Amino acid sequence: MELKTAVVTGASSGIGAATARHLAREGYRVLCVARRADRIQALADEIGGMAVPCDITDEDQVQTLAQTVGDQLDLLVNNAGGAVGLEPVGEADLDAWETMYRVNVLGTAQVTKTLLPALEAARGTIVFVTSTAADGGYEGGAGYCGAKAAERAIVETMRLELFDKPVRITEICPGMVHTDEFSLTRFHGDQAKADKVYAGVAEPLVADDVADAITWMATRPRHVNIDRMTIRPRAQAAQFKVFRES
Repeated sequence: MELKTAVVTGASSGIGAATARHLAREGYRVLCVARRADRIQALADEIGGMAVPCDITDEDQVQTLAQTVGDQLDLLVNNAGGAVGLEPVGEADLDAWETMYRVNVLGTAQVTKTLLPALEAARGTIVFVTSTAADGGYEGGAGYCGAKAAERAIVETMRLELFDKPVRITEICPGMVHTDEFSLTRFHGDQAKADKVYAGVAEPLVADDVADAITWMATRPRHVNIDRMTIRPRAQAAQFKVFRES
């Protein structure tokens, strides 16, 4: 069987690292992409993949990534992103907003644009990891919700633009996922604030849950397109309604 190749951005931790592991078990040769070279090298060694240090907001580094990929790519998982801060608009840190937009939107667009010819050549699949934050605003979330909504606009637009091309455009929208770094990054390293996000939630999603869903989406028959999958823990009935044990 012909070996398939996947690129996973943001592969140094969390959902990205878990997805790389799941895809490797499915027989993909995985290019693990992130800024932290030591982490992705350890991951690549573990799964028999390749570490490609890359800041997706840097055009030259993305071009180097494309050269490493070559002429064909079966799967691109646009996972790199993240949230910074949780302030109301009246106290917004606009530098943080700019960072979120640059990574979640512009970086994702740059990687997708650059690798699209290789994806078309392989009749490939793109999985965008957005968020339930793209569904609507919540207090303190304007910057992140806006960035993820803009990323969703890329998904919806590309599906229309490539309707006659052999490339699948898919989106997964995780709700509450307990990973080591997402909330810690959001709260600038404040562990107490990060822990409070998941307080009382006995079984939030973990990275493996989302990675398992991404892998299922990517391995459907070619004619099957999973336009959008929302994945939440059972305890999260909606973005604003979560059951917490006392």
